[in-house]
Amino acid sequence: MEIDTKIAEYIEMLLPAVLLIVALIIGYRLSKFIFYKIKERKYEKKLSQSGIRDIDQMDGLQFEMYLKALFTELGYKAKVTTGSHDYGADLLLKYNGEKIVLQAKRYKYKSNVSLDAVQQIFAAKAYYHADQAWIITNSIYTKSARTLAKACEVKLLDRYKLIDYINSINPLITPNKIKNTVQPKERKCPQCNGTLTMRHSKQGRSFMGCSNFPDCKHTENIAK
Repeated sequence: MEIDTKIAEYIEMLLPAVLLIVALIIGYRLSKFIFYKIKERKYEKKLSQSGIRDIDQMDGLQFEMYLKALFTELGYKAKVTTGSHDYGADLLLKYNGEKIVLQAKRYKYKSNVSLDAVQQIFAAKAYYHADQAWIITNSIYTKSARTLAKACEVKLLDRYKLIDYINSINPLITPNKIKNTVQPKERKCPQCNGTLTMRHSKQGRSFMGCSNFPDCKHTENIAK
């Protein structure tokens, strides 16, 4: 009986400490959950303000046209180069007497931009006698691409830097406006060799549809 009493007294003595530890654990987990929720909301706000999700739905040409509009608004003279004869540069920029060659990489999210892009824009810098070489992507770069870019003094803007860059500028021309007004580049239909052009569904979704519709019903996303 005396042992039971001592055990009860011991438990009674430890109970406040146990309750305190439990409360601290619950409080820590709750504060951690709240912290991540606040962080998540801030990040979602940044994504929404930047229009990066609209960029994710663009094709390469639309992305180039958006960057042209963006830099023009910043006071650059911006020109989109001509397709297969661009020698590695998608845009030519001029600002304060300097010439900049820029390669625009609109990739699927988490598809890494490789060092090939760095090699191409470095060659374009020499071809166009430019002062600077930039690459801008809605995705991220491989480690080898970042290493080579540093050695070649090529400026890289990845997805996160692009989001911050757009938000810091707060441009009048939004990605959504470009996405809805600039026609994506036409493609060959893989089913019938017709031409894929931008179409709009009844729900307002944009997609690439075959010119031989209804004989050919092939469709695909604008962003590939």
